[in-house]
Amino acid sequence: MENTMRKKLLNGQQVIGTFFESGTASMAECLGLAGMDFLIIDTEHGPFDVESAMDFVRAADLRGITPLARIKDCTRPSVLKMLDIGVQGLIIPCINTVDEVKKLVEYGKYYPKGLRGFAFGREAGWGFADFARDVPSYFATCNRETMIIPQCETSGCLAQIEEVVAVDGVDGIFVGPYDLSVALGKPAVFNTPEFLAALERILKACKAAGKPCLIYAADVAGARARLAQGFDGIAYSMDTIVYIETFKKLLADLRG
Repeated sequence: MENTMRKKLLNGQQVIGTFFESGTASMAECLGLAGMDFLIIDTEHGPFDVESAMDFVRAADLRGITPLARIKDCTRPSVLKMLDIGVQGLIIPCINTVDEVKKLVEYGKYYPKGLRGFAFGREAGWGFADFARDVPSYFATCNRETMIIPQCETSGCLAQIEEVVAVDGVDGIFVGPYDLSVALGKPAVFNTPEFLAALERILKACKAAGKPCLIYAADVAGARARLAQGFDGIAYSMDTIVYIETFKKLLADLRG
């Protein structure tokens, strides 16, 4: 149960993925074949739930791309079920308080870091995977390889970002720039002094805690700028948008 995205981050490599909205296992395979480092199964805004997400995770495993999921909320069932089907990292939206983050760690990490409910799910081979044959080893492996990544997109999370990222069991931060810009009173305006200062504050907090910071980017220029700024990873657009844009460009090229 090796989280290759986590390994790359620990080696100082910047990782690149996308939000997975297309909803077929074949498309998840294609992202792996393309060389993407991770995909984020979007169960917050996408129509997917646990059973369909499990097929996407299988496809990701097959093609060597790390499967993450943005869960629908920060409740215990949302955390547990996605981890039990083999998702290797959770992006958690709409975080407002440090206490919410501590509960996420409680739900998502096994003893002694948390109180994740014990079950041999798909990710453990239903108890037959080598790393799951010994319970203490199973707990340690899951706690190490499964990433809990709160999403900084609210004024509450931003105001407490230093405390949020310092929580033991938090494995990184994901910045949602659109909702963060809304929280700062300038929707989809990403060059205000307040927004730029917010990004710098989040980055500084993550660097001080020694934890990775990832962010969404809508285009190549924006992605390059964020990587140059020091972000450890980019979720580039959505696979559906890339699909549409690619075929629109193809048609324009073919038709002159």
